[in-house]
Amino acid sequence: MELTHATVKDLLARLGPGNGYMYLPGDLDPQDLIDLLAGVYGAPRTLVLDGFTDPTVDESKGAALLVPLEDRAVTIRAWAYGDQWVATGRARDAQGIERPVLVVAHREVPEPLAVAPDEDVDWVERLIRITGWTHPAQRPDVDWAEVESRLGTALPSDYKGMVETFGEGAFDGFLDLHQEPWDLREDGLLIWAGTEHEDGYCWRVEGDDPDRWPVVVQSFDGEELRFDCQAAEFVCRILVDPHHPYTMARYFDTHWFMNYRESG
Repeated sequence: MELTHATVKDLLARLGPGNGYMYLPGDLDPQDLIDLLAGVYGAPRTLVLDGFTDPTVDESKGAALLVPLEDRAVTIRAWAYGDQWVATGRARDAQGIERPVLVVAHREVPEPLAVAPDEDVDWVERLIRITGWTHPAQRPDVDWAEVESRLGTALPSDYKGMVETFGEGAFDGFLDLHQEPWDLREDGLLIWAGTEHEDGYCWRVEGDDPDRWPVVVQSFDGEELRFDCQAAEFVCRILVDPHHPYTMARYFDTHWFMNYRESG
């Protein structure tokens, strides 16, 4: 079988939108299929390696993919894409022969961002659900007192929660979360994130309560746009709201946090 993007698309179409799997020709190199899928869906998550299933695998990580394979999976790598899980690797067939396999399963899409007017939302927790983040807190012991003393200002609690939870990396591999804000500028802007397009994600430092500072996006050409929300809410909305001025929802069906330490 010659593997191309068109071939893979046809195989997935044959499996359909629900749950299903198929064994592929034995001479197919599963790594070639993994590479093709990674080119579309990004880095995969390993569910099974050398016959051992990751004990942390649950519904949020694609456990439904392993159900039809029972205990026959040898190596399985998976991706989340919209309302579907996709996986490939090797599994034993009914005769006990190891063969390449392609698997799909239905995926529950993270809930929308609809918020009641009087609802008290934990935006960091919502961000964890949107990105499917399952790792332990990456930087739980940050000395914020020292950071705030050096900067000369207190910092918003939701921003500190994002840094403690996700650590060093970027949302969707695009929005880089600074591990501490840059120095307060003379124009009253304090930068907490940025993008490869050189947009700066800032707060307008105004008032004594950092949790009430608005977010300001300053583009590379100096244009500014203000949003009256917290940083974590801002990130949630640009990930999933296709109508947001800085949306990433038009480019990605699922969202993740790229941890630089892991990817390095």
